Amino acid sequence: MIPLKDINRSQTIPFITISLILANGLVFLCELSLGQRSLSRFFYAFGVVPSFYFDANYWQSTGLLGGAFPLVASMFLHGGWLHFLGNMLYLWVFGDNIEDRIGHFGFLVFYFTCGLAAAFLHIFTNPASTVPTVGASGAIAGVLGAYLVLFPGARVLTLVPIFFFFQLIELPALIFLGFWFVMQFFSGAMSLAVGEQQMGGTAWWAHIGGFVAGVGLIWKRRGLRQKRVYDY
Repeated sequence: MIPLKDINRSQTIPFITISLILANGLVFLCELSLGQRSLSRFFYAFGVVPSFYFDANYWQSTGLLGGAFPLVASMFLHGGWLHFLGNMLYLWVFGDNIEDRIGHFGFLVFYFTCGLAAAFLHIFTNPASTVPTVGASGAIAGVLGAYLVLFPGARVLTLVPIFFFFQLIELPALIFLGFWFVMQFFSGAMSLAVGEQQMGGTAWWAHIGGFVAGVGLIWKRRGLRQKRVYDY
């Protein structure tokens, strides 16, 4: 299923969402300028390689900041056109409403926190992997989790493949995002059983980690806001 737009207008201009899309676009253009060998080295330098984080020599050679930098840098890298366009489409459709609800700075902090949570879960579920992981999927999954909590009834105009045809359908966010998460969880469980590479190399647990982090952060924020109201 491909989301085209949500029927949920925001009240502010999503500066951070637009800036993140532009930043990802600029980095992707830089990737396109690299040859295959240079691009591979680039991904190993700035992507998240799980096994590195359990290697003392890695931390000794990079230092704390250098070793942690790929956790953030990898959020701006993508493995191809489909990966890049898919992530940016999801961010564009769902990001503006979350930014509108929690504010520009709050959204920026939220986005990177979800991305880090996604990276950590991927690392701990694939500790022996030597494959660099790149992409904004984990952070964007956090946006999807927040959207599910805040706007479960919002309608999402969706392109749905039915046999050999595509149909435009308006689905409630609860259905669209609930189905999305179930698919990630099922694929993640399968990847643990058969191995990440046999599942196509997708970092399913990063998606799950980002989504759960997004749900948790938004629930916590809502609880804190209610507590402040009660305190008064």
